[in-house]
Amino acid sequence: MKVLITGAAGQLGHALRCMAPDFIYSDITGEDNVRLDITDAESVNAFVESNSIDTIINCAAYTDVEAAEDNPELAELLNCKAVGILAEAMKAHDGLLVHMSTDYIFGGDKYDAPIREDCKPNPTGAYGLSKLHGEEAILNSRVRHLIIRTAWLFSPWGRNFVKTMLRLTSERPVINVVNDQKGTPTYAPDLAAVILAALEAGCEGIYNYTDEGECTWYEFAVEIARLAGNTACEIRPCLSSEYPSKVRRPSYSVLDKTLVKETLEIGIPQWQDSLKECIVSISKSVEK
Repeated sequence: MKVLITGAAGQLGHALRCMAPDFIYSDITGEDNVRLDITDAESVNAFVESNSIDTIINCAAYTDVEAAEDNPELAELLNCKAVGILAEAMKAHDGLLVHMSTDYIFGGDKYDAPIREDCKPNPTGAYGLSKLHGEEAILNSRVRHLIIRTAWLFSPWGRNFVKTMLRLTSERPVINVVNDQKGTPTYAPDLAAVILAALEAGCEGIYNYTDEGECTWYEFAVEIARLAGNTACEIRPCLSSEYPSKVRRPSYSVLDKTLVKETLEIGIPQWQDSLKECIVSISKSVEK
């Protein structure tokens, strides 16, 4: 298997590099850096051909939810058009495209139970819409595919909610965190491990994956501070309406993981356990 990881500088790409160093990684720093413009079909096809790529794991995406409202064309370019280019390249070589999608494709409907893979998408903003269009581009291409929908990604690397809360709760006496949006945090190494297991098992189709459990952003922040020992900071719950936004975020976006658990016959870590592992890892890196 000859695997290319696009957008490898992000959290998931970093986790995959730790677990599968023999893959080809694009858009990272260092001597082994591979530059690949995934919005250029000619470049993608040439790279796939010359390197005999049979699997692409697409970790590249435009993920700034707020900025996407002002830059919908850029969101569509990276989250849809580029995905279509990758799909066509793999289709031409009878390869597999593994693509990361998001809970944001379900923001428009109100749910009170975990959302299954066969529920109808209904995004509310430019980001969610562009990610849905990316899924549709894959399906329309008829390429062999594995689409994994995930949410609330965190890790020791890059910018994410956990690292932001660690900083804020260590610096400020009081912070406010929204308490009316519920989902499930996902540790990037946990997601990476499932991707590799799914590849090994030959999985195709659409699957949900997050860590186990559910919480609000406020509850997530409280647990981050508790595990880090940042008890001097008072964390106050607030409503989303107190933070005016250009896009309405999902109020409940917990994803049902029955399919992936039954298909791979795996247990899924509780988000609190993975959060503890992440904070320990961050602490060790700071000590160095």
